Amino acid sequence: MADKLKNTSDATFQRDVLEASQNTTVLVDFWATWCQPCKALAPHLESIETELSGKLTVVKLDVDNNQQVAIQYGVVNVPVLLLFKGGKVVDKLVGNPGSKGKIQSFVKPHVS
Repeated sequence: MADKLKNTSDATFQRDVLEASQNTTVLVDFWATWCQPCKALAPHLESIETELSGKLTVVKLDVDNNQQVAIQYGVVNVPVLLLFKGGKVVDKLVGNPGSKGKIQSFVKPHVS
């Protein structure tokens, strides 16, 4: 899968998400390589990040290889989208919402 989104990990999550969300809203896509709904979600996330450049950063976290962060945030199924602002989770979306518009509606209230 040719992925344009930044990947984060247990080791870099603090910097990539918690610290970065002090300046901009960060959307974390908890996903897995075997998850077809996760793969279907990726192009929508890439498009939204491009549209909201400077206001929203999208990062991906592979739950199979980074279980520490997934456990910390209670992620048991994928895909899960968590929105971070100021180092804290401000919203959560479980499952693939099926359309770019639904993801935009989820993100918009938290992007300034």
